[in-house]
Amino acid sequence: MNEAVQPKGRSLYLELGGEEAVRRLVEIFYDIVEQDEAAAELHLLHRRGHGVAHSREEQFNYLSGFFGGPSYYVQKHGHSRLKEIHEHVAIGPELRDLWLTCMRQAVEKAGLSEHLQALVMRHFTFAAEMTRNQD
Repeated sequence: MNEAVQPKGRSLYLELGGEEAVRRLVEIFYDIVEQDEAAAELHLLHRRGHGVAHSREEQFNYLSGFFGGPSYYVQKHGHSRLKEIHEHVAIGPELRDLWLTCMRQAVEKAGLSEHLQALVMRHFTFAAEMTRNQD
């Protein structure tokens, strides 16, 4: 994790509320992806892969470690390199921004404090840019 966005002291995972809160955030995000017509492109991409149910579980596994909690994704896959995870998908600025819009909606719906919303979105903005592989 980049030190510029990593909080000092208690992990963001614990600040968010641990496993239950991270799982809730992921569920809200994928509900938005599946139900919001504006997110149809993201939904289609996830359906083309291993499916949305698989994506929900993998994102939970990834975010747990990303926020400083258990490293489920690394335990399962041996790494957590975002570029490598997403290399099979053409991600340009528009898709990056669509993902961020959906995640911002999920963060707001999750009922996080404004401070935590801002902190989480800083992390997600950094991560989303790391996955971009197209101009």
